[in-house]
Amino acid sequence: MNPPFNGSNLKNEAYIEVINKRPFTQVIELLQSAGLRPTRQRMALARILFNEGNRHVAAEDLHRDAKKANIRVSLATVYNTLHQFASAGLLREMVVEPGRAYFDTNLSSHHFFFEDTGNIEDIPDNLISISHLPKIPKGTALNRVDVVLRLRTSEQVKI
Repeated sequence: MNPPFNGSNLKNEAYIEVINKRPFTQVIELLQSAGLRPTRQRMALARILFNEGNRHVAAEDLHRDAKKANIRVSLATVYNTLHQFASAGLLREMVVEPGRAYFDTNLSSHHFFFEDTGNIEDIPDNLISISHLPKIPKGTALNRVDVVLRLRTSEQVKI
């Protein structure tokens, strides 16, 4: 339990350290900076997503992780939250095939997609070079370029 606040606590480094380590402070700031209201469910899901470094997660995976953490949330809420986070620029949605999407916490990377296992691996931007893009149609603007290299084991490659 945190000690009660009083003016003298501002000089107490141990108190300041405790206050600065509140578990949801960073998540609240992240959501607010993206223009999202920090609801209980958004905060809980954001902690799962962003506290473990870069992740590629399907909605079902996040729902399973939430259940393991005793967070009561429906699969529909997980889907809605992931799409809200992607729209707000916190995640990148990567559709690997119809009806199958992953959400990436690393916004700047490109990917290897291993078709056999469904695993995804980041490719650093500096390892991808795009030398030519087609002319952008009138009335549109380039939003981003996604590169997904789809791989399968060499035994399955048909020549």
